[in-house]
Amino acid sequence: MLMTPIPLSEARSLPIWRRPITLLFLMSIAMPLSFATWSALLNNFVIEVAQFDGADIGWLHTVREIPGFLAIGVILVIIVMREQVLALVSLALLAVATAVTAWFPTMGGLLFITLMSSIGFHYYETVNQSLQLQWLRKDRAPQILGWLIAAGSGATLVAYGLIVLTWDRLGLSYDTVFMASGGLTLVIVIYCAIAFPQFESPNPQVKKFILRKRYWLYYALQFMSGARRQIFVVFAGFMMVARFGFDVHEVTALYLINLVANMVIGPVFGRAVFRFGERNTLVFEYIGLTLVFTLYGGIYWFGWGVVLAAVLYVVDHLFFAMALALKTYFQKIADPGDIAPTAAVAFTINHIAAVFLPALLGYLWLTSPGAVFGLASCMAMTSLGLALLIPRHPAPGNETRFSALAPAPAE
Repeated sequence: MLMTPIPLSEARSLPIWRRPITLLFLMSIAMPLSFATWSALLNNFVIEVAQFDGADIGWLHTVREIPGFLAIGVILVIIVMREQVLALVSLALLAVATAVTAWFPTMGGLLFITLMSSIGFHYYETVNQSLQLQWLRKDRAPQILGWLIAAGSGATLVAYGLIVLTWDRLGLSYDTVFMASGGLTLVIVIYCAIAFPQFESPNPQVKKFILRKRYWLYYALQFMSGARRQIFVVFAGFMMVARFGFDVHEVTALYLINLVANMVIGPVFGRAVFRFGERNTLVFEYIGLTLVFTLYGGIYWFGWGVVLAAVLYVVDHLFFAMALALKTYFQKIADPGDIAPTAAVAFTINHIAAVFLPALLGYLWLTSPGAVFGLASCMAMTSLGLALLIPRHPAPGNETRFSALAPAPAE
């Protein structure tokens, strides 16, 4: 049962369906069932039902990112609640909020329900990252993280396939799909609460705010990742609907392609990180993202067509999957007890720009959509410069390429 504590070292004696890695896989499946379905329907829902424009969608995503900025509050919560319990409670909140989204078809209603779902999503993501890095061995983490990406993609593949095949044929409503996706996530959460014991990590986590100088490069990469990701999350999908008139089943078809690609490429990316290292993997990602965002801008500057836009959307999504290299970079440089509090701090840093960028860029979008993507290209190049500072073999005391020149002071 949920409240039964078991040391992580003894977990291998459990049947496979009760082991920590199985719990990680089930949670990786449960989260995108709600969040990815919400994302697939959101742009059509807010345009067709709530009559949103670019500024409105910017404000919606600004509100959505506030809980991410406040993810540092996880440190306070885990003082009184185990991380594993918090992960499941957060998933349940995401599931319920997703299920009732269509009940709030107004600006105020959508801001409220988006805030609730975002609290669930961001607190889950913060704790999930911490649990992954605590529970997975360093030599196996890249490969397993790749498989976790593939598992989440495979789970939502069926759901998206059903949307594409049945949205028009059966005349599905937004309420039906939101309720179904949220309900499935809630079922998985209930199973996880009943079937798994509490796993105790061998390294007790520091339950206070920490900000270490030697993690500065990780913090900087997280900040740039959050700023850059907002432009893709907020405006790439919005462009497909607003500029090219994509319907729900067409947007979902793009998600289906992304899912299939992630199922195949996710494990490959994990092996790539293991073989080529975090620096080379991230450099490849940021070079690719620079080109993708520049071409996005060209759609508006030069009037390029829908086929290129769709291809870029898929490629863009794939590059973001390579961000698992950032997780394993931190795992290699971190003190074992720092993982949970630093995951919370990193999520807050990741969302600093996310709180104000969507709203500000929403107004820029009204006058120059191409400039929004041009800005994202500049952000990707900045990330590239930072990634080049990662050493070939990161470790405590060797966090950046400068570490060999000047040893870090004692903390």
